[in-house]
Amino acid sequence: MTRATVQVVVVMGVCGAGKSRVAADLAQALGGVFVEADSFHSEASKQRMHRGEALTDADRLPWLRRVAQAAQDARSTGRGPVVVACSALKRSYRDLLRGELGDVLFVHLIGTLALLRERLEQRQGHFVGEALLDSQLATLEPLERDEAGMTVDVSNPVRTIVQAVMDVLPGGDPAATHGAAGQVL
Repeated sequence: MTRATVQVVVVMGVCGAGKSRVAADLAQALGGVFVEADSFHSEASKQRMHRGEALTDADRLPWLRRVAQAAQDARSTGRGPVVVACSALKRSYRDLLRGELGDVLFVHLIGTLALLRERLEQRQGHFVGEALLDSQLATLEPLERDEAGMTVDVSNPVRTIVQAVMDVLPGGDPAATHGAAGQVL
């Protein structure tokens, strides 16, 4: 997978990891399009999450299909790669996105429990709060070796995270992305 073949990057992880900020900055750095998956949740799902209720697969699957469609629509504009901020917590969710979008590079943002909690305590104006962190951590299935992706520690500055992703994209070495899921930058 080279920069030329990467059309979609999904910045994934649990709530509080900084997916939206990293994805938006990465899209800008790539001259691409940013898609915020949270924008595609139903109003009922947003209300459930606001109450601290975890979503089920039945709730998430239609949402993931809407996210994939939005990414396809964004890709069709020809304005560069599409960078999606999406939790993509389970392998099956990532498989759905890959099935709809083709080659996808997943960037899994990780952080300590203390850092994630601190970020969520400071978060304002978002429907997902600290109450969902434990359920998201329980649901999370980290990237597997056969998934094109990388794992990045969110204690790094955003610009460092963006640069780490940029450094992987232009190389063209399949080993740089495929099978790199265990690497933590």
